Amino acid sequence: MPDNQYAILKKEELNSFISTLSKLNKLAAPVSRGYNNYSFEEVNSGDEIALKYIPTILPPKKYFMPVHETLLEYDISKGLNADAVTESEEMILFGVHTCDIAGIQCLNMVFSEHPEDHNYLIRRQNIKIIGLECNEYCDEFANCRLMDTHLPDCGYDLFFTDLGDYFIVHINTRAGEEIIENAGFFKSAQTRHLNELASFREKKRALFKIELPIESKFIPDLFDRSFESKVWDDLDERCLACGNCTTVCPTCYCFDIKDEINLFLTAGKRYRVWDSCQLDPFAKVAGGKNFRKARKERQRHRYYRKFRYSVDRFSRFFCTGCGRCSRTCMAGIRLKETLKSLIETWIK
Repeated sequence: MPDNQYAILKKEELNSFISTLSKLNKLAAPVSRGYNNYSFEEVNSGDEIALKYIPTILPPKKYFMPVHETLLEYDISKGLNADAVTESEEMILFGVHTCDIAGIQCLNMVFSEHPEDHNYLIRRQNIKIIGLECNEYCDEFANCRLMDTHLPDCGYDLFFTDLGDYFIVHINTRAGEEIIENAGFFKSAQTRHLNELASFREKKRALFKIELPIESKFIPDLFDRSFESKVWDDLDERCLACGNCTTVCPTCYCFDIKDEINLFLTAGKRYRVWDSCQLDPFAKVAGGKNFRKARKERQRHRYYRKFRYSVDRFSRFFCTGCGRCSRTCMAGIRLKETLKSLIETWIK
């Protein structure tokens, strides 16, 4: 019996599908940048896409909250004239891993809270997501099993799973249905296809083991007991306060607001740029007081934002297990090693 929620795309038709997509909308997908580095970039054909890749240098959140985004433009030379700006375009993201889909879900929750961030929400509405399943671990830095982001849940329009000579595609939204219908390359999934998907997922559950000696439900309690841990002293000595870890994180959303004014002080723009809680000026307030001056305080804050504070506020972890912070840290600070040290201290 066919299943209307699933479709089949043969491998040899992927290039034709990608070419069709790129003609309908701007299309971005992971591409190789050499030396095991990957980046989401605009593509026009399937040959450009890296179907097997470790998480990209920057997560796809860069399309939802750009590094540099104009919010307001004003000109008072002929009276008060200020216009809000929303920089947005319709596009499709192809090949998004489950860890990055989880990151986008976190951002959706943050920017939907009152007061809503309309720039983000408009952009989110205009971007369609096509996920791509990881058939194996990215590398030793990933902890997606502990964060329960190794399997698809929701947050996408279509989701591709590679089952050998074909992809089985989960159709999750009406927008996803329209992509399938307009493309014309897909066939309905049959019972044998669904059975092969179920068999693959069983093997994947056996392959993806919890990466640390702790169940995820105990992690908040671990951090309740670890605020004064000496583990933070170790990070204090090692951290370079470069901000790389937060820049590449799929759930970090801090930004700074800046004004740029012309020489005549009559016109300009207001824009926001990514900021980082790991940088020294971030926590400075009026009078020069810095309430997180020490690097260990800033590192501790980062970990608590991922594993404790977000649980209280949103009932979920804001670490998606992608491993980017560990790959990019110039000081060799590894998230799994830090968590393991906290666990060992707790056990003692």
